[in-house]
Amino acid sequence: MSILSFLLFLVVAAVCAFIAEAIVPGRVPGGWLVAAIFGIIGAWLGAALFGNFGPVLAGVALLPTIIGSAILVFVVSLFSGYVVRR
Repeated sequence: MSILSFLLFLVVAAVCAFIAEAIVPGRVPGGWLVAAIFGIIGAWLGAALFGNFGPVLAGVALLPTIIGSAILVFVVSLFSGYVVRR
């Protein structure tokens, strides 16, 4: 994996985490850097739970990454007290 492909992976994972944060009723405590980390962990979690399906961009399967990041954002926001009621 080259540095450019790793940076693209980080950007796509962060965008998927921001999408997941918009979907679930919670917030990522920490801003964009923590969202990028959640995106990477969410990509791993989504691929482990659901496999690699759907469109792939920069080596990231988008649907499992968004779903995995949404699960991670919800669990972390639940335990950290950042759950926002809609």
